Amino acid sequence: MNLVKRNYSPFMSDIFDNLTERSENFERNCSSPAANIIENKESFEVDIAVPGMDKKNIKINLEKNLLSISSEVEEKKESKKVNFTHKEFSYSKFCRTFSVPKSVDSNKIEANFENGVLNIILPKKEEAKIEINKEIKIS
Repeated sequence: MNLVKRNYSPFMSDIFDNLTERSENFERNCSSPAANIIENKESFEVDIAVPGMDKKNIKINLEKNLLSISSEVEEKKESKKVNFTHKEFSYSKFCRTFSVPKSVDSNKIEANFENGVLNIILPKKEEAKIEINKEIKIS
């Protein structure tokens, strides 16, 4: 007799895979906004979607070779009427961390914020900009 593992619901494995992939962020109680990373000859660019955020609430830190982008916002609203008080509050937090290659000139990193997109430009050092483009012959 052979034991065969049956998966009656194929999408369930995807759900559990996603949960384990993001468990690090859930443990820290923060979300992980979408990011695009683009490399060109001159630099790396990191675009992070943070709609509705204010740039004054976003912190960018570079420690050793780790670039961390984070934000914490607490908002409280209260309205009082005769014999009635209504309170609402919300708390949002996000964090993303990226490894920065040694080819990045950390003294020239720039960040811009426009229309809900945080754009971080990580310029490459001059020696990293040299484009090696040669044909390799097969012997």
